[in-house]
Amino acid sequence: MTELKELVTYIVKALVDNQDKVTVAEIAGDRSVIYEVRVGEGDMGKVIGKEGRTAQAVRTIITAAAMKLGKRTVIEILE
Repeated sequence: MTELKELVTYIVKALVDNQDKVTVAEIAGDRSVIYEVRVGEGDMGKVIGKEGRTAQAVRTIITAAAMKLGKRTVIEILE
């Protein structure tokens, strides 16, 4: 599942100004994987986007990639 973690990291780093502060933690379960995304101060709004549209787009991309691997994913954006 490291491919998905790398994909999440790549997408989030492309969205933020302070790329060094981006961390992605992977919590694997039986059938699902949770990705906890942390970004630097001031970048939270860029990752979430207007009305959550950017965050939803990221979730859609990762969900589609995970479906090919037979997994379910949850992306949590934390401060």
